[in-house]
Amino acid sequence: MLGLKLPTDPRWVNIVEMNLEEILTDHAWCEQKAASTAISLIVNYPEYTDLVQEMTALAKEEMAHFKMVHDKIVARGWVLGQDRRDMYVRELMKFFPKGGSRKDNLIHRLLYAALIEARSCERFRLLSEELEDEELANFYRKLMISEANHYTMFLSFARQYGNREEVDKKWNDLLVYEAEIMKNLGKDATVHG
Repeated sequence: MLGLKLPTDPRWVNIVEMNLEEILTDHAWCEQKAASTAISLIVNYPEYTDLVQEMTALAKEEMAHFKMVHDKIVARGWVLGQDRRDMYVRELMKFFPKGGSRKDNLIHRLLYAALIEARSCERFRLLSEELEDEELANFYRKLMISEANHYTMFLSFARQYGNREEVDKKWNDLLVYEAEIMKNLGKDATVHG
């Protein structure tokens, strides 16, 4: 369903289990960044009314998820750690060339967002199935569904605003590129790393 070309190595869950505080901190910041992305799309593309409507709802949802993750951190007696650079996102953002038309930039941003949500969904599924911590496994099962909905929403908008054939080619090329990135990741207790 997600179209990912390289699945996450299941051993990544073992790294996460030994570093629950780290994954929760990273996850909280991922939710905050997702809300910021939604707001940025509103600010940069206000003329796309349907996008603005959906991004407004998404920003609220992502901040609600941030609070849910933060509440898990606090309940375990921890504090939210500092934000870290997301190497996955950093590398992913190198794929599409800078410049180009405003519409191309929008489509590229939507495709990046779709892929980030797809990978998060895949990782949350792994956590929901493999974590020994039942509370967190159930938590990630619920969030996995949201991530899948976000992935399909972003991809649908890209296809709606661009030429379907061109968008699908870009999407497939991005999936291949992302698989290469993933070969070097999966060694850290981060959502994407």
